[in-house]
Amino acid sequence: MATNGIQFQPSMSIPEYLANLGTVEQCAKAVLQSRWPHGFWRPRCCSSEHDLVDHGARELLQCRGYRHPNSLTVGSLMAHTKLPRSTRFLAIYLISQAKTGSSALARKRHLGLNYLAAWLLDCKINRAIPDREDAHRLHGAVPFGDAYLVGERASGKPGRASENKVPFVAAVSLNGKGQPLYLKFTLVSGFTAKAISQ
Repeated sequence: MATNGIQFQPSMSIPEYLANLGTVEQCAKAVLQSRWPHGFWRPRCCSSEHDLVDHGARELLQCRGYRHPNSLTVGSLMAHTKLPRSTRFLAIYLISQAKTGSSALARKRHLGLNYLAAWLLDCKINRAIPDREDAHRLHGAVPFGDAYLVGERASGKPGRASENKVPFVAAVSLNGKGQPLYLKFTLVSGFTAKAISQ
């Protein structure tokens, strides 16, 4: 029996994750690479020369020209928390690998945190996901369709006007072989041209 290439696409296993991002130093290197892919650069002094400064719980990159400190995580979902970087990365990994979703209570157990810390971490990560989605544009061939998400209410009006149905539009970008690359769902008020064009 043939397997579905999308369903069985390769992903990062737990041993691979631990080998690549298991330590605080590896996580710091990943953040540095993500923020400055061509190496640290400070536009204000037009220089890449910097020193790594230990500032309590935070590591700062300080440019040698103006001696201005730059946090690795400022402006990201990893800012303003005392949790180790490796814990934050592991939380992102666990959320991204859960096909059916998982709770802050599960995160508390997996990461050894108190419930409030796990809940706040979940909130930060889940708030960042729509931002990433909004920034991504579908490209190539993009077929789309409309459908209803049906709830569990037994009462209400039947048919398309039922308050038990939530209309949404799904669009997917395809590669050259017609396989899906990226999928977006958008809730709409109805299936009119005006509602869908917004």
